[in-house]
Amino acid sequence: MAARRPGKNPPDGPTEDEVADFLARHPDFLNRRPELLRRLAPPSRFEEAPGDGAEIVDMQGFMVTRLQQDLARTRDSHDELIQSARSNLSSQALIHQAVLALLDARDFEELIHTVTHDLPLLLDVDASSLCIESDGTPASRTQGVYVLPVGAVDQALGPERRVLLRERAEDTERMFGPAAALVRSDALVRLTPNSHAPVALLALGSREGGRFHPGQGTELLAFMAEVLERCLRKWLNLPAA
Repeated sequence: MAARRPGKNPPDGPTEDEVADFLARHPDFLNRRPELLRRLAPPSRFEEAPGDGAEIVDMQGFMVTRLQQDLARTRDSHDELIQSARSNLSSQALIHQAVLALLDARDFEELIHTVTHDLPLLLDVDASSLCIESDGTPASRTQGVYVLPVGAVDQALGPERRVLLRERAEDTERMFGPAAALVRSDALVRLTPNSHAPVALLALGSREGGRFHPGQGTELLAFMAEVLERCLRKWLNLPAA
């Protein structure tokens, strides 16, 4: 078999001149493909233009700037992740304290007192109330317990939704009573002790606008709601189903 003659092999890729010509015709190429900068070897820095007056672009400075920007974005993302993790741990600790307080209630009256008086302190909010749907029951005389018309919970949360976080609270008077004037942001949590009991609502309000917002997780509040439902069943002698 005859050997291939030197110089006849097909090129592996574009020549240096072709690459240079392409970059000259597409000066924004590296702006559109900045990831390639990480794979390039930076040139030496030039203090002066060459003798023919042609301008030499300081690619090293350009690449360093790009890398610094990438590093800053990475650092910001890292800081946000740490802050989010710390916030989640803090929220988890508050919910755990609240759940233990609910479980420690020795009777129904103490459970209601825990919900309406202790939860604001334990959860670092300004108001906490228990709202119960009814089609004719007179208004409750117990502070922090309010009666809602049938269907009000679905109207507020939407059908099937467990938790609603509102950055700007609305229609708060019937859920928070006298404390409504304080509430700027709230968390509304559906309570369904069983399929036969009236639908209820745990309402947590904060005077800080944006304290609750849709971007927050709802798993911890949903967990606390499940515990509260079990406590209600226990003290009201309700079946689980």
